[in-house]
Amino acid sequence: MPSLESQTLPRPDSAAAQARRWWRWPWEMAATLGGIAYWGIFGLLFTAISIPLIILLPCATAKKLGRSMLHRAFRVFVAYLRATDLVYADLSSLDALEEEKQPVIIAPNHTSLWDAVFVISKLPQPICIMKEAILKNPFLGGGARLAGYIPNGSSSRMVKDAAGALQKGGQLLLFPEGTRTRREARWINPLRGGCALIARKAGVAVRPVFIRSNTRFLEKGWPLWQKPEFPIRISIELGEPVLPGENETAHEFTKRLEGIYEQNLSRAHKLRRQVEAG
Repeated sequence: MPSLESQTLPRPDSAAAQARRWWRWPWEMAATLGGIAYWGIFGLLFTAISIPLIILLPCATAKKLGRSMLHRAFRVFVAYLRATDLVYADLSSLDALEEEKQPVIIAPNHTSLWDAVFVISKLPQPICIMKEAILKNPFLGGGARLAGYIPNGSSSRMVKDAAGALQKGGQLLLFPEGTRTRREARWINPLRGGCALIARKAGVAVRPVFIRSNTRFLEKGWPLWQKPEFPIRISIELGEPVLPGENETAHEFTKRLEGIYEQNLSRAHKLRRQVEAG
């Protein structure tokens, strides 16, 4: 498949695009419902089997199994999106993380609800920081608890648990914005300090990940009933490792990271974030 840089995105108001939408609509609706059904069925089954596994298995074994199961489930879902022509996602840059031997924080900008799905589909054993409310979700909570994902409820506890997990070796997935990029934000939300605090405490590098898309589907404020224009195109680019300086405060490191995201996301790119009219 040609790279995203070389692809030409059709103008949504062209006659060809209008005709394409007409004949694709039934297929896109069926494929979208299939994706929803996949998560509904899989999520409930995963929660059902996770509870006895958490009780019966040693903690380390349960976490390893849970992370592997989520990784495989997300891989299947990403393959489904590609096969049904709903999403073209270029994830090839994340292949380099398979060769990463040192503990590292993987830190994407947060464009959409499903960002974590695409990243985890390429990471067999990630440690994730997630919203505490998701642990109570019947579709995602059981798998998250089995995998030992870290809730973001208490900042001090989150930093301690995340740094401890990194010091044992591993890859921590963390969204440094803390929430999805807001509609009014130009490139990203102001970064929160958790990423810098964890990096300093654990003594590890941060690998920024730059996510771009030709849609704002499932971003902060996107109505769940609103259908996007398919196919969605997504580019995920892995940045170079960034280490906190010896005398650099967490605030200074956070601002330096923020500048790296803004510099990369603002450069010319076919999928660069567009300013919304009005």
